[in-house]
Amino acid sequence: MSNAVIDKSAVAGDAPRPGLKQPRLPKWTPIGLALISVGLGCGIGVAGDLSSKTQWGLIAALLFVLISFALTAKVEGSRQAKDKLATSLIWVCFLLAVVPLVSLIWETVDRGRTVLDGYFLGHSMEGVQTILPGGGVYHAIIGTLEQVGIATAIAAPIGLLTAVYLVEYGRGRLAKAVTFFVDVMTGVPSIVAGLFILTFWIIILDFDYSGFAGAMALAILMMPIVVRSTEEMLKLVPNELREASLALGVPKWRTILKVVLPTAIGGIITGVMLAVARIAGESAPIMLLVFGATGINNNPFDGAQSSLPYYVYEQWQLGNDASYNRAWAAALVLIAFVMILNLLARGVARWKAPKTGR
Repeated sequence: MSNAVIDKSAVAGDAPRPGLKQPRLPKWTPIGLALISVGLGCGIGVAGDLSSKTQWGLIAALLFVLISFALTAKVEGSRQAKDKLATSLIWVCFLLAVVPLVSLIWETVDRGRTVLDGYFLGHSMEGVQTILPGGGVYHAIIGTLEQVGIATAIAAPIGLLTAVYLVEYGRGRLAKAVTFFVDVMTGVPSIVAGLFILTFWIIILDFDYSGFAGAMALAILMMPIVVRSTEEMLKLVPNELREASLALGVPKWRTILKVVLPTAIGGIITGVMLAVARIAGESAPIMLLVFGATGINNNPFDGAQSSLPYYVYEQWQLGNDASYNRAWAAALVLIAFVMILNLLARGVARWKAPKTGR
């Protein structure tokens, strides 16, 4: 019977079934194509007298995508070529996003390290001639720490409680209104928050310029970020955990406090740190409300203060080499400040994260 079937198929002239193994390009092909594309991009840039290295890089990226697609289509087929095209575009977009970041950090470190030392970190600009080298950023560091700390103390609890209300209790018109205003506050420019505090706190209530006034404006900018990030983290907590706790007779408020929040604490802390990083670089509210100072003011509730973003702006406005060096060094300090906060947040989130077992 089987012989008859075989003979019948042979007589019918059926083509043999192709093998499952398809031709593949070597693993080193992407690296080789990248090197070839870079060489061709540089050659085209030189031949075309293109002065911008960015243009060379864009030409090389385009050549890499086209050559990779054409070569893959020739060897592996159109299906694999489409997959390779998508992969190449993802890598190119990733590099386009990373290159400006690396360039920014490199430029800041290269220029900021010229004056960044212990003297710069431990002294203020009190009595320093701005056109001469010297002075430091200590007063701006103190101002930034106090203003960001006060803003976090105001915005983090309010944002956390608002998110808990929206996720656990929010129903009806009030919840919709709160969600709407949170969305509106997310897009509020920093200068608008500064003008609001300036009008209400300083003009109407007749308080003086201070670090606390700037901290309130920063808290307005920070609150919607905390609410949104915390809300998303709370939604990721499985409902089974809530139901199991409620089934044991635990009150809802205690379930939230002992079950929901500890489960989401890692994401909540990360969201708060993102909000802190968002406000740490704001200068517009500080210009309006804190008013800047060259000396050290440890009291955020009385008198003008400085901050790192305002210090960078102030020194850059002076327009001389000494002030430029101080501005770059202060920018490097600000970047280090934000990076330290993010590392601390990751450490705390990992420490407070629920332990998983087998």
